[in-house]
Amino acid sequence: MSEIKSPWPGPKGLIPVTSGKAEDANVYNRNYLDAIHVEMRVIDAVEPDLKTVIFGKQFSSPVMMPAFSHLNKVGTEGRTPMQEYALAAKEMNLLNWVGMEPDEEYEAISGCGASTVRIIKPFADHDMILEQIAFAEKCGALAVGIDIDHVPGTNGKYDVVDGIPLGPVMLEDLKKYVQASHVPFVAKGVLSVRDALKAKEAGCSAVFVSHHHGRIPFGIAPVQILPEIRKALQGSGMAVFCDCSIDDGYDAYKALALGADAVSVGRGILAPLLKEGKYGVIKKVQRMNEQLSELMMYTGISDTSSFDLSVLYL
Repeated sequence: MSEIKSPWPGPKGLIPVTSGKAEDANVYNRNYLDAIHVEMRVIDAVEPDLKTVIFGKQFSSPVMMPAFSHLNKVGTEGRTPMQEYALAAKEMNLLNWVGMEPDEEYEAISGCGASTVRIIKPFADHDMILEQIAFAEKCGALAVGIDIDHVPGTNGKYDVVDGIPLGPVMLEDLKKYVQASHVPFVAKGVLSVRDALKAKEAGCSAVFVSHHHGRIPFGIAPVQILPEIRKALQGSGMAVFCDCSIDDGYDAYKALALGADAVSVGRGILAPLLKEGKYGVIKKVQRMNEQLSELMMYTGISDTSSFDLSVLYL
């Protein structure tokens, strides 16, 4: 067993690497991100504009909240961490994402006022999926989607979460979910051109390039497959999002330059979220925006629609 640098709990932290474990994908992803270098293009560079349009709505930054789930311990102010980071998203005008939550808890999160995307698990009971799509729309969701990658469990069977059986995501099922939705639909957990093209065939409005914090052992780095997915979906009008190890604004810059329209920061905000609630999240994302803006200015990128892959050295 060897030790290599890992992004969690911090850039100087060390975790063991053992073959076949979920952390292998996260370590590889971190190393791939860190191996990407950037050339400097400062003549004529100006302070950049971070405003980003997602699903027709303008946000202050391409940095998005994560699709966390099950952070439901009520804090001292009577709010859960899920509500706290939704309030941070509202205050900063960022797109908020929510993972597996029952309707009543999703409603409370949605009530915080942030523009929100609800990501639903691939339940074996398809009626549950359709019901949660409808409820999210009733609560004003900006978009909905499904975790296409949360199908197998570590026992090689369909996974079970909170006692609820999950099942396969077939192309015909995905088409039905898209057709049932009256808001944009996202396929989350795309890690291949093949799945991206199937999501396109199903009528999805976006794909979320992710390995769900290493669900697949030895998973390819999302930023590594990202340019191929971007190319495959060129001209489709579909949005492409990305997460996994996006821990600072420099990581966000690399993912955006590689083809993402926006990126989600997950475990990078978890510690400040649990320690300081909304204010910890705001401080973390403000710093990310500063770093993103800094690197954009160093490379002559004036806005979020002008990223240039040629600035990167892989």
